[in-house]
Amino acid sequence: MKKKKSRAKKILLFIFVPILILVLANISLYVIALFTPKVEIKTANSFSYYDKNNELFFSGNSNSEWVSLKDVSENLINATLSIEDKNFYKHKGFDYLRILKAMYLNIKNRNISQGASTITQQYARNLYLTFEKTWKRKIDEAWLTIELESHYSKDQILEGYLNTINYGQGVYGIANAARYYFDKDAKDLTIAEASMLAGIPNSPSNYSPLVDEYNAKKRQKVVLNMMYKNKYITEEEMNNAYNEKLTYIGKKDKYNLATLMYYQDAIMDELKNIESIPTSFLSTGGLKIYTSLDMEAQQDLEESMTNQMKNVPEAQVSGVMMDPENGEILALIGGTDYIKSQFNRAIDSKRQVGSTMKPFLYYAALENGFTSSTNFLSAPTTFTFGSNQTYSPKNFSEKYANKEISLAAAIAYSDNIYAVKTHMFLGEDTLVDIANRVGIDEKLESIPSLPLGTNEINLIDFVGGYGAFANEGYKIEPHIIRKVEDINGKVLYENKNSKERILNKSTVFILNELLSNTYSYDFVDYSTPTLMSIAPKLTHKYAIKSGSTETDYLTIGYNKDVLLGIWFGYDDNRKLDNSESKISKQIWADTVEKYLKDKDVKWYDIPENVVGVLVNPITGELATENDQKKHVCYYIKGTEPSSDTPDKILKNVIGE
Repeated sequence: MKKKKSRAKKILLFIFVPILILVLANISLYVIALFTPKVEIKTANSFSYYDKNNELFFSGNSNSEWVSLKDVSENLINATLSIEDKNFYKHKGFDYLRILKAMYLNIKNRNISQGASTITQQYARNLYLTFEKTWKRKIDEAWLTIELESHYSKDQILEGYLNTINYGQGVYGIANAARYYFDKDAKDLTIAEASMLAGIPNSPSNYSPLVDEYNAKKRQKVVLNMMYKNKYITEEEMNNAYNEKLTYIGKKDKYNLATLMYYQDAIMDELKNIESIPTSFLSTGGLKIYTSLDMEAQQDLEESMTNQMKNVPEAQVSGVMMDPENGEILALIGGTDYIKSQFNRAIDSKRQVGSTMKPFLYYAALENGFTSSTNFLSAPTTFTFGSNQTYSPKNFSEKYANKEISLAAAIAYSDNIYAVKTHMFLGEDTLVDIANRVGIDEKLESIPSLPLGTNEINLIDFVGGYGAFANEGYKIEPHIIRKVEDINGKVLYENKNSKERILNKSTVFILNELLSNTYSYDFVDYSTPTLMSIAPKLTHKYAIKSGSTETDYLTIGYNKDVLLGIWFGYDDNRKLDNSESKISKQIWADTVEKYLKDKDVKWYDIPENVVGVLVNPITGELATENDQKKHVCYYIKGTEPSSDTPDKILKNVIGE
């Protein structure tokens, strides 16, 4: 009997001693937290975004938008407590019973489907720039939870949470959410409206009614059911609220652009990769982020996209407009409408680039002895490479000259045979090297089809590579953020806009001239230049290249003032038809022409060692009186064609 009592005593000690230690340790942590500096929660998690003119275009969680708890509808408070943390007023930051229950259910279901974060924990998590899933971050968040509970009342914590939580569509805080979704003050929200809003923060991209009303209604039903279970509403009120027809406004007071949130997401994506920015808002009190956004350019891009996409509602577009002088991104769209899809195709996707890869090949060719007049035979060709492998590229619509054509003509028509012959002659590593040199970081395959754009590349990186052509030979880093300051104006980061000369200015000039022929009437012959469809719209001179694959259409072009890349396609990679090939071109032309209207636009100056010669644009030979087509092409002095030395370089090297 004594042995049984002794054993029971040991078991009790084994159980209760650790519990007692944990309780005492927990109390000690809260006592220690009382003596730490008080966290300032009204400025923490505050973002202010400024455009290139230093004008504020977004402010999240700032004091001017802070609403006191007494001015928030009880319906919203009750809905939030019911769905997020019904024991909020009973615990001290951690709901241990809820944690144990969640652990049990996750083990039972063999997945992590149940969460147990309290409102205080969620608030603590939102005071960090990123949501890293490391043990250090979890410990930091736990300590911050204790600090919040030690320094602030429950009402103050709930007030802070409601003023900083993400309600989707780039809307932070209940005051902004009430105004954005329902055009009313937070204190006036009905049960139906409150239950809809309270359901969003769990997954803003899925539960916003402007994104997916079906999912939002399902979530609202869960919220209402929890409100009923917690006795905040009657069963009748629950049913009436669910069946109430809600009208959503979905507008902001300023800059109500459907695509502006794509730009804001790109800001945050870049911000998270700047090492000098503290990850905790407690260190900064909030952030002032100065960007290169040109609101006029963003509006031009969105309007052009909207006008051209009316008949293809399921298709998507991404676009990047850049200042080629310094790499600053002036405008960016990652899809047709952020409300419908938050996936940012400009920064998060990689697509095949088609023939827009060719300018990099032809720069390398010019650097290695080619001229605007260098001839190759344009005819169906089968290439043999490696261990007797073969490759038989085709021209668009299988249209061939069946004669020798100049490099100038090959660029104007985007001749695939000419491109692959050039690629094979130079060596398959040459194109990879030049792409890497201009800053395209994607790992490219040294294969025969590379100049036809079969590799997938991110749009921003690709447009950045074109920057070296647009700025006459300098490598630039595409970027959005100019400067970041903390809430007190201390500079935490400033972009120096550094650049490095990597290409020959004269060679770049010649290439730019060749790319301006893609919409020139001088090249209308057996085929038509690839961008003739937009020629009537263009009032300035541009270097432009289009590219297409079965699933992707791109148009990239520039002059000294602006560089713009447009991608068009479908998220499900469906095949595109020929009628859709013009959409990216039309968006490009409309956007650039709008942006440059009434601006002083200049083309590149001719370098001293470059000379222009009147030639037959198809053959590349010196023009004669008998030639119906004549065009000025450019050459490094000494390489231009003459009457007795027509340029037939290289054709014999590969057996033509």
